[in-house]
Amino acid sequence: MAVNSANLEIRPARHQEAEAITKLVLASKAHWGYDDAFMEMARPELTVTPQWLEAVPTWVAEADAELLGMFGLGVDGEKADVEHFFVAPSAIGSGVGRLLWDRLVAEAEKTTASHIMIDADPNAEGFYLAMGARRIGAVPSATVPGRLLPLLRYDFVSARA
Repeated sequence: MAVNSANLEIRPARHQEAEAITKLVLASKAHWGYDDAFMEMARPELTVTPQWLEAVPTWVAEADAELLGMFGLGVDGEKADVEHFFVAPSAIGSGVGRLLWDRLVAEAEKTTASHIMIDADPNAEGFYLAMGARRIGAVPSATVPGRLLPLLRYDFVSARA
């Protein structure tokens, strides 16, 4: 699926979209072949509620009334955190992810942040590396005890140079 950027809008998420965003997030995660047991363990961490949307600035990519992706962005001083970043399985490889990433960076640059931190799913690490992030370590998974996730950092200055 190619992205028709004329039809694509990236906009702030609406509270009433929490259930639809959760469906997108779960479908995106499951796309990578995780089994039912893993998905059930991950469900609490991946569930987007109206309260979560109120607490975490969140944007969605939408085309023709279909949600194609989303991201949440937290900021604490000089550090921005990617809270969630998911693309609908039907839109993976279409350019939606890059458009969402560009918007995430633009939003983060409007804040006090000097860099973005990403606790990445191993399947998403390649995407973030292609966007200019670099791996700086690993962090424990909030879902699976003993599982480590890639920790990446995106610096505005070095990435723009």
